[in-house]
Amino acid sequence: MDFSIRESDKRSGCIAVGVFEQRCLSAQARALDGDDAITLALRSGDISGKPGSTLLLHGVGGAARVLLVGLGDEGALTQAAFATAVRAMLGVFATLGTAQATVALPFDDVAGSDRAWAIACVVAAARAGVFRRDALKSRKDAPAAGVRRIVLAATPDAAAKAALAQACAMANGVDLCKTLGDLPANICTPAHLADAARQLGRDWGCGVQVLGRTQVARLGMGCLLAVAEGSEVPPQFIVLKHKGGKPGEAPVVLVGKGITFDSGGLSLKPGAGMEEMKYDMCGAAAVLGTFRAIAEMHLPLNVIGLVPACENLPSGRAVKPGDVITSMSGLTVEVQNTDAEGRLVLCDALAYAARFKPAAVVDIATLTGACVSALGHHRSGLFTRSDPEHDRLADALIAAGSASGDPAWRMPLDDAYQEQIKSACADLANLGTPGAGSITAACFLEHFTRAYTWAHLDIAGTAWEQGGAKGASGRPVPLLVAFLRARAGR
Repeated sequence: MDFSIRESDKRSGCIAVGVFEQRCLSAQARALDGDDAITLALRSGDISGKPGSTLLLHGVGGAARVLLVGLGDEGALTQAAFATAVRAMLGVFATLGTAQATVALPFDDVAGSDRAWAIACVVAAARAGVFRRDALKSRKDAPAAGVRRIVLAATPDAAAKAALAQACAMANGVDLCKTLGDLPANICTPAHLADAARQLGRDWGCGVQVLGRTQVARLGMGCLLAVAEGSEVPPQFIVLKHKGGKPGEAPVVLVGKGITFDSGGLSLKPGAGMEEMKYDMCGAAAVLGTFRAIAEMHLPLNVIGLVPACENLPSGRAVKPGDVITSMSGLTVEVQNTDAEGRLVLCDALAYAARFKPAAVVDIATLTGACVSALGHHRSGLFTRSDPEHDRLADALIAAGSASGDPAWRMPLDDAYQEQIKSACADLANLGTPGAGSITAACFLEHFTRAYTWAHLDIAGTAWEQGGAKGASGRPVPLLVAFLRARAGR
């Protein structure tokens, strides 16, 4: 999908304009209504103006086709109404016998947003619509029909061009996250994630370091090694560096869980649905996708990415329930359930993060089914300590999620929950007593983050889509990029 910005003209195969429920025309629609054909269509009731309603007209206002798109209440064009209208518009575009269309919607009139947000909304939805998941099919799906070039009708000033470039960079990051997430575990191994990181280094200048089993052992990452022990595939610890800020400026560190397949280990998962555990590396994919986006944006911020990657499989060497292992921090952990492995690989990565003296650390993980029970598939779970500094971090992440359409919800992290992860034979247990499973998992991670400001995103409910549209969602790349852009003043 190609995008450009220029003043609207009538040479496109279709021009999309907005109409409202009050039978009112947007300014862009009025400009095409010289013969009153659009006004008559509204008065006749052929289109309601409700968000997502559409009506295709031919030969109106000198254009080959004019697509009327409902925007809802004229006095309150909301983000949700605009996004609904965009999705409906793109659905019609996909059926048209023209390669190019112009989007002449009121980009400047969305309540609580600006033109950049509206442009990003169109680009993200359009790119999602043409994303392909057929790379491993012997016979590829039929090429997408309809519009392949979209003109955004706006003054092509520096701000609009920058907004389009940022939106395309974001979409590229989301696509990388989806592509990695969708790969099966026999292809997307820890080594494959390391290769993807190296490719980012070659293409975009990111610093990349990959630590193997021997180096991980020298660092004392006993928890990561314990999880990896059951697999023939060696673990990889991936370090990414985006040096866009001032030299010596404290970085933001992103830590992504990279379990490329999670069988549950000896605490074996049920067979039904286990194929979805290829998505257990979506935290890692989100870190790589975020780096792809911010590198293309040349974001003026120092950012570190850490990806502890391994498989969690049963074997004669696998870690066993009841084993006690030692983390990089020196804290000992009783493994009460080998299917609570994500927090084990993350705790060593979080301990490693302290060496960067970070301004903030955010970990991203498909961590708990309990978070899906609590929040479903709409919002990611956000956990952090309760004090002014951590509250500011939580507020910034929540705001970034709202601004990017990738929402999160803050969950509690009270000290009372720490009682549930006590162990009789080690400093901590990797599984809490029953109840509040997503919170006790976050409580476990919190023990390894006390040297810096930290937040945890549980994306178990948002990292991949269910049902007929099954596949990696690309979340929370939009949230993370919006968060980092805000910190960089972009």
